[in-house]
Amino acid sequence: MKGSVEKDWKIVSEEEWRRRLRPEQYRVLRESGTERSGSGAYLHESRTGTYACAGCGLPLFSSTTKYDACGWPSFWDALPGAVDARSDTGAVEAICARCEGHLGHIFADGPPPTGKRY
Repeated sequence: MKGSVEKDWKIVSEEEWRRRLRPEQYRVLRESGTERSGSGAYLHESRTGTYACAGCGLPLFSSTTKYDACGWPSFWDALPGAVDARSDTGAVEAICARCEGHLGHIFADGPPPTGKRY
């Protein structure tokens, strides 16, 4: 949904983000950090469902696009309108379309049909 909901998330103060998120979540989502490879809670998750942003709860990925690729949960596509991309020192950074939280990067070495790896 466009409008005040999205705008409200983008004006959350850093102090409020620190209150809402665990320290590791804050480091990744707000400071563009990276989880240690193989350490994520969802790496081996195989249940059917939707993966949402830890910052704002926006649904981001479907379990139907999840696959094993590396030491992090990987998806070959995002839900429509859920993930934006921006340049990040030569790489393409994936960010939540609602709160602009850092989700990782988008690589061009994924499986068909998109060839992408989120």
